[in-house]
Amino acid sequence: MKLTDLRLRKLYGDEAAKESARLESLAAFFASRFGREPERIYRAPGRVEIGGNHTDHQHGCVLAASVTLDAAAAVRRRQDSVIRLESEGYSLCEVDLMDTAMREEEKGTTIGLIRGMAARFFALGADYNEGGLDIYVTSRVPAGSGLSSSAAFEVLLGQILNTEYHCGADAETIAKAGQFAENVYFGKPSGLLDQIASAEGGLVAVDFNDPENPLIRRLEVNFADYGYALFIIDSGAGHENLTAEYAAIPSDCRKISRYFGVNVLRDVEEEAFMAAVPTLREAFGDRAVLRAMHFYAENKRAQAEARALERGDFDGFLELVRASGRSSALYLQNVIPSGAVAHQEMMLTLAVCEKALGEDGAVRVHGGGFGGTALAIVPEEKSKEFAETVDRILGAGRTRRIQICPEGGALIGGKED
Repeated sequence: MKLTDLRLRKLYGDEAAKESARLESLAAFFASRFGREPERIYRAPGRVEIGGNHTDHQHGCVLAASVTLDAAAAVRRRQDSVIRLESEGYSLCEVDLMDTAMREEEKGTTIGLIRGMAARFFALGADYNEGGLDIYVTSRVPAGSGLSSSAAFEVLLGQILNTEYHCGADAETIAKAGQFAENVYFGKPSGLLDQIASAEGGLVAVDFNDPENPLIRRLEVNFADYGYALFIIDSGAGHENLTAEYAAIPSDCRKISRYFGVNVLRDVEEEAFMAAVPTLREAFGDRAVLRAMHFYAENKRAQAEARALERGDFDGFLELVRASGRSSALYLQNVIPSGAVAHQEMMLTLAVCEKALGEDGAVRVHGGGFGGTALAIVPEEKSKEFAETVDRILGAGRTRRIQICPEGGALIGGKED
């Protein structure tokens, strides 16, 4: 299935030729698995968090961007009511679209996500009497990287269902469908940030003050225009066995907010919080207080970062990113797992990146923290040296250059009904 060069360049930039070959291979894989050619090609991007570390679950502000690393799917309609979905390297999943009831035994499974998305789009008007779907998925969003491979999959499936069944849902509605499937059918309590960044595309400033109706503002900014490149750096520490660490952050924040009779820190005035710090320390300990202090400063920073980019103050933006990284390490404390001494992979990653950058650019912990990836904004003229230095110290292949993608989840090839 041939895609236009212009569309590919818009989606993938310098990687357009490589991605064209990949998408053609995707169509061939579909044919080999399902015995017929696909009718359409869809894709949904992974995402990076540029600013606003652990602010969204307190109804705060975030700066996020979709990236050219994406999940893509080849699709063809079926005569019956079954979705057959196979992801590269995984077993075939089958779900009857006429049976969308949630099953406890499917929580934590791909089948659960598929059924949850099908249930949500049925509520949005999908007529599954039109038939089912054969879907083959391949993904370049690394699992456990902090680029949200799960949200990319959910948005990809949401875009497929939305288009194939003529639901007319906008990007925000598709994002909310992904969150619903993940929360209810998959059983993972997650926010909406990852799905919004994947569905909307580009660089977006999101305010979660009303989490059911977040304010989303698109920023037409290209880091390359300022002479900078984006990198993610694998710390070498996975997310396994860190569930308690992640859960402790919103839990600590909730202790503070509930002292004031509300559920999130966004609803507590900073002045009231600061006045109560002596009492809060005694009641909940210093770590909870420090994490709340991070939230108040980081929430302002995320908004200031967006304003700096909008007015073209890239140096001011970089200083804010550096401050965000310091606050995450010192106050939020999501860099070193509790009690870790011999293994502090993320802190070492940040130290190595800072050494390689010198006085230029910025680096910060990315996403949930503790393990996963760091995000670095690197002057173009230093990008090759930066990658070589970091890989030499941390290990080959730890650095990966990424690009912001201007589009979110979409149908990108084939017949559009």
